[in-house]
Amino acid sequence: MKSKVVTIETALEQIKDGMTIMLPGFQDVGGPAKFEMEMLEKGVKDLTLISCDAGTPSRPAGVAKLIINNRVKKLITAHIGLNPVAGELMNAGELEVELVPMGTFAERIRCGGAGLGGFLTPTGVGTVVAEGKQTIELNGREYLLEEPLHADVAILKAWKADKAGNLVYNRCARNYNPAMAMAADLVIVQAENIVEVGELDPDAIMTPGVLVDMIVHMEE
Repeated sequence: MKSKVVTIETALEQIKDGMTIMLPGFQDVGGPAKFEMEMLEKGVKDLTLISCDAGTPSRPAGVAKLIINNRVKKLITAHIGLNPVAGELMNAGELEVELVPMGTFAERIRCGGAGLGGFLTPTGVGTVVAEGKQTIELNGREYLLEEPLHADVAILKAWKADKAGNLVYNRCARNYNPAMAMAADLVIVQAENIVEVGELDPDAIMTPGVLVDMIVHMEE
């Protein structure tokens, strides 16, 4: 079986200006912070990011660095409160922000990976979340039709990966990684540890290698 392990340079060749990119993590836990910094160094810009939050500027690496260095034109997220720069850019009209309730955010990604056309939820009915969205009444209750999220590239972070791309995450660092692995055209993994095929316990594998295109070894 051909190894999916590549150099950081090869992986970065796939990241282009204007792409839609999924970045997992919750306040950078489970997020590919080192790869994000390599993207920053490359100079990639005009990105649409799909990320649970906007990160924290005080941290040495992470999604916040892409935002505060004006590499992001649109952010689809559930939370920006710990990144005041994101709020300032949004209020100044320099960053388009689509705020999504966290459960809705996760389900939109899952729908994108499952090939569904969307889902109905009562969350957000009668609020600003409903603006511009189709409303459907079902059994006397009002729902919003939420559409799926899909990306050109998902950049994941795994605790362990084998050379075929089977992935194991470290506890809560799993978060959005498995769902995002299914919702992008190309999947790149920042892996802390890389082992030979057959070394991982099959019961521990959370993302199968068939979903992964490239693996970059980047130790914490």
